[in-house]
Amino acid sequence: MELKRRTGFSVGSIGGTLRCWFDAASEPSPTPDEARRIDWLRIVPFLAIHTLCVSVIWVGWSPFAVAVAAALYAIRMLAVTGFYHRYFSHRAFRTSRAAQLAFAVLGATAAQRGPLWWAAQHRHHHAHSDEAPDSHSPRQHGLLWSHMGWFLARENYRTRIEAVPDLARYPELRFLDRYDAVVPLLFAVSLYVTGEWLTSAAPALGTNGLQLLVWGFAISTVALYQITFTINSLAHRLGTRRYATRDDSRNNLWLALLTFGEGWHNNHHHFPGSTRQGFYWWEVDLTYYVLRLLAATGLIWDLRTVPAHIRSSRLIDEKKHA
Repeated sequence: MELKRRTGFSVGSIGGTLRCWFDAASEPSPTPDEARRIDWLRIVPFLAIHTLCVSVIWVGWSPFAVAVAAALYAIRMLAVTGFYHRYFSHRAFRTSRAAQLAFAVLGATAAQRGPLWWAAQHRHHHAHSDEAPDSHSPRQHGLLWSHMGWFLARENYRTRIEAVPDLARYPELRFLDRYDAVVPLLFAVSLYVTGEWLTSAAPALGTNGLQLLVWGFAISTVALYQITFTINSLAHRLGTRRYATRDDSRNNLWLALLTFGEGWHNNHHHFPGSTRQGFYWWEVDLTYYVLRLLAATGLIWDLRTVPAHIRSSRLIDEKKHA
């Protein structure tokens, strides 16, 4: 009782939170008063990843570590945009069950929760885009909350399993979603171990375990977080509107470049099921190009595209929205 009076936490609540770090199924349903609160103990791992970036002052840098960070940013951005988003959330193409699991594991290294949680949140967003129930609408909740606050709020911890019945029938996906900390943790440990091995195996690279952990995991992951989150926030505020969607979604070239195609957000809200979000050849969509390469190998197939009649419907005179 004394601990709870002084800190707001009880031994039981601390133990429950620690369980939630490793077992998302143990997440309790928040009361209406708690729904939009941030549980600071619950988000310690998220804060720790950001804080770890500061240690670059001590671990230093090497061309190899920076290259690893950039490569892992690119690979994991493609995993989030191509698989968590376009495949799991919208089923914009088809693949085998084995490849589906591999894509899910790769996406999980981005530390943006499990594939079911991610897809369920995104489907909920499309069902209520920029309406009151939309968890990350700048119109409803402000720019900062739409960018990152919603991700930390108690009401969004649990997986909306009812929104993803097609995915929930796979026990391997449910496992990844329930124990969503396992893959990022193993990924971080593997980077540290690799760096330590390279210290003696390839000393000319000038790296070590802590340096690869900071650059390859922390800095790369935080960059991935913050740039991915811009689609929820800035892509509903900055850019142009080609289509008269019921939300505030916008097309933004700079966000499209940073997120490998996700910045064509107004296009996406006009026809969410398209594998290609850059509807025209001049709209750069790196994720789509990579998915086309995967389709050429036979790893994925039946890539959906926007029909011509839909692409030319509900157009806005862009001069009025410059």
